Amino acid sequence: MNKIAVLGDIDSIKGFSTIGLDIFPCENETLAKSTLKRLIAGEYGIIYITEYYASLLKKEIKKTEDQILPAIIPIPGITGNNGIGFSRLKNSVERAVGSDIIFNG
Repeated sequence: MNKIAVLGDIDSIKGFSTIGLDIFPCENETLAKSTLKRLIAGEYGIIYITEYYASLLKKEIKKTEDQILPAIIPIPGITGNNGIGFSRLKNSVERAVGSDIIFNG
């Protein structure tokens, strides 16, 4: 059975431990990068990552895009939403259906 991890700054992710998810607090990009690599290689099927760290670790996340597992999902942190999660979802939908189905109009 695959587990669920949450990676990010402690203030953004500490609440996830109360619902049984494994949290991995990071204080800097270096720690976040090494932690993400360990989670990708481990037994985690879903990795939630704060948008702040997702923006810093784009290369590492991009390497997993064609894999089924783990699913790496950006989430807003305490600093708010910067649109990375929505952008990734939009790109995934475009790849799946062949066109942009989300438009302003």
